[in-house]
Amino acid sequence: MHKEFLMGNAAIALGAIAAGVNVVSGYPGTPSTEVLETVAAHRPEQVYVEWSVNEKAGMELAAGAAYTGANALVTMKQVGLNVASDPLMSLAYVGIEGGMVVMVADDPGPISSQTEQDTRRFAAFSKLPCFDPTSVQEAYEMIQEAFACSRKYKTPVFFRPTTRICHAYASIDVKDPSEYLENQPAGFVKDSSRWVIFPRLSLANHKKIEERNEMLTDVFSDSSANASLRGAFGSSLGIAAGGIGFAYALEALETLHSEVRPSVLKVGTPFPFPEKRAVEFLRSVDRVLVVEELDPVIEDALTFLCGKYHLETKILGKRSHHMPYAGEYTVDLVKAAVDAFVGIETALKAEALPEPPALPVRPPVLCAGCPHRASFYAVKQAMKGKKTIFCGDIGCYTLGNAMPLDMCDTCLCMGAGISIAQGVWHVEPDTSCFAFVGDSTFFASAITGIVNAVYNQAELTVVILDNSTTAMTGHQPHPGTGKTMMGEVVSKVSIEGILRGIGLSFVETVDPLDQTAAVDVVRRASQEHGVKAIIFRSPCIAIVKGKNTIFGGPAQIDPEKCIGCKRCIREIGCPAIVTEEGRVKIDPSLCTGCGLCAQLCPVHAIGSENGGVA
Repeated sequence: MHKEFLMGNAAIALGAIAAGVNVVSGYPGTPSTEVLETVAAHRPEQVYVEWSVNEKAGMELAAGAAYTGANALVTMKQVGLNVASDPLMSLAYVGIEGGMVVMVADDPGPISSQTEQDTRRFAAFSKLPCFDPTSVQEAYEMIQEAFACSRKYKTPVFFRPTTRICHAYASIDVKDPSEYLENQPAGFVKDSSRWVIFPRLSLANHKKIEERNEMLTDVFSDSSANASLRGAFGSSLGIAAGGIGFAYALEALETLHSEVRPSVLKVGTPFPFPEKRAVEFLRSVDRVLVVEELDPVIEDALTFLCGKYHLETKILGKRSHHMPYAGEYTVDLVKAAVDAFVGIETALKAEALPEPPALPVRPPVLCAGCPHRASFYAVKQAMKGKKTIFCGDIGCYTLGNAMPLDMCDTCLCMGAGISIAQGVWHVEPDTSCFAFVGDSTFFASAITGIVNAVYNQAELTVVILDNSTTAMTGHQPHPGTGKTMMGEVVSKVSIEGILRGIGLSFVETVDPLDQTAAVDVVRRASQEHGVKAIIFRSPCIAIVKGKNTIFGGPAQIDPEKCIGCKRCIREIGCPAIVTEEGRVKIDPSLCTGCGLCAQLCPVHAIGSENGGVA
């Protein structure tokens, strides 16, 4: 063993390697992304790693590997589990031969997600065991326990860290490579009575699943994942917690201005619930405050046990409005709740700490020089004055909704904009319907919607914002980039080829930073019938680092030519263009020289350092 200072996601990845993982798949999504990337960076030679085209593909690949006796890990965030739920629900009935951990990172807040889904609920829904780490150290250790549990009971298991576990840093004890487990898959053994799912097999396996989960309630009661900490001074109070809420609760107790010390129940396996340990805890206290993100999973389980065993212990939490339902918990929030629970006025501590200064307001915005800004602006200019709807999608380009662009009328989930636009058109055929989607999302979930539009003869313009990367989650490769997560150079999958292959006749590619050409393509596309596609292709500025610009460097404003109309500010909202003492300026530390502002300046006052203008 040795010490390392690690991010939670890195600890999870190294824990999986230590457990003898053979195959790792996934789809990037904050806060889960760094797990797969860390495995790729530190993997033993025999470990295969891939960014799958979407979460469903990743889940199915991991299942196939686990059928052979391999240890497989599939990673995603909570909304990605929705995409992967179809194979997962059936896989829960079929089972596996090796080990399979489904790592789903939940995002309380939400900080970078559409929802605050709680994967612990999905574990109960799918009847699969769930591990919920409370610290970086426990995340490292617990994922190894998760693989062991999966192999022993031949079932996929959930591993559910939240953002503050995934992105926290800590100095932890990790194994030396000599201590890693090695798993040699025996290979796939044909057995259609086991691997081919039929109603008769599902019925029989459902009974086995229920028996297994009932047994696991006792197994988990004795597991180190669940623990009871006795209180002091004869306290009749208890705190039950899971995930990062447990760490917050311990910190709150350390600073508690009271001789009362509640007992603590840590729940690391919310499903199947550690019933025996929980009942012992409930019998030792009169009142329990439950601290957990996001749903009242532990709270409901404890309430149920009180009814089942006729206990009079009072359970307080979200349902009693002692803890908030929505949003991310903080140490201060939990401290205040614990103070109130033990009868201390929260004002006692509030006076000891000064009010922190207000943080500056920084609304999310497309980066300076982002080609998506030019793409949105071209469509906006071409369709000005016409009845349109602009359906957005998940990615950097969701920020197209911000003023002054205001080019994102809807945003639901990955790939949905294409189908939503069809629904609008079938009801309002006089509306010009546009759907924006990124290049990575095109491969992940947009192709099906486009096929549906072609087959059902919708009128739709699909705008693919191709910046040659999966930008929002950290520039991961995808099928269109020509490189795999294993570092292999492969043939790029052609977006144009796919679109023409499914029946589109109007498919044009243009650089959005050439505004004249971009606007012209949009106008021509809008006049065509059926499903059309425009591919705005220009690389993300973060991967080209200013090399793909009109000026080759930051733009400048000629103060003698500038008339102060501020059109460059009003119409595109680039963060590099600012006002200083009433005059328009360009911040050279932000400007990439993309030239978009120069193309819309009515007096050609914007140019390069050498005086050239666009």
